[in-house]
Amino acid sequence: MTHPQQNKDEAKEPLMKKCTYCQEIKPLTDFQRRTGRRAGPYSRRGPCRSCRGLAPQERAVTFAPSYEETKPLAAPVERYSSEADTAIHASAQPANDPQRPRRKPVTDKARERHRQRVRHLLSRLKPADTRALRLNRNGMIRLRGKTDQGRRWHQEIELDLAMILVRERMAVIVNPYTVRRLYSNKEFRQYVLKRDRYTCFFCGGYGDTIDHLLPRAKGGHTTPVNCVCACNECNQVKAARDVEEFIESGVPLPIPDDFEPPSAPNAPDASEDTLRT
Repeated sequence: MTHPQQNKDEAKEPLMKKCTYCQEIKPLTDFQRRTGRRAGPYSRRGPCRSCRGLAPQERAVTFAPSYEETKPLAAPVERYSSEADTAIHASAQPANDPQRPRRKPVTDKARERHRQRVRHLLSRLKPADTRALRLNRNGMIRLRGKTDQGRRWHQEIELDLAMILVRERMAVIVNPYTVRRLYSNKEFRQYVLKRDRYTCFFCGGYGDTIDHLLPRAKGGHTTPVNCVCACNECNQVKAARDVEEFIESGVPLPIPDDFEPPSAPNAPDASEDTLRT
């Protein structure tokens, strides 16, 4: 990281800095000084003074890239008569989700193969030994963890719940009276989605939600052993039903938007297991 002082040459030229909003290089005096730990003779804030006075909505309108700037080079250049038409056309462009994988339609055999793969991964999470747990003076077990922002928290839970969390690999034993949760809410969601390759456990389409194999209404808990990736539709339709009951009743087919168009005739045949990303 280069220090702002390095931008000053022997001719005593003014120090320059790039604004994080308008992306213009301006003198250092156009930026406010930092305070606190990051204060220093050359420490300045990211946005310039003129941009700091704008509301977030005004910044989005003023500094948002136009459609002509973001359009691919290979696409034909189109002219618009007014800026309003340009803004309407740019807002109509579909947003690309970088995490969303594109797949071809899955078969029943590939869908069942994905379920077997997930069940195999869950079976490898062998239950941990909970015989070392002891009740504290309040007759409870202390549970520690962290929030998504890294802030520590703790609470007291019952012995049965602590044993379930440890057995199903959601927590580890710190001492006989304390267990520690391994994942924050955000970390746990990302762990399950990546483990299941963003593939719905039920229909084989794109999944970005977490569903409980044993519903929480029937005593299930949010643990790696009891949670799988699911699409929003299957998650809503399944509700509090058991897995086998839901699969036998008929799983909804994946949304067509989750699929790629068919490959060209000269292209080699794709593998049968189309659930892999």
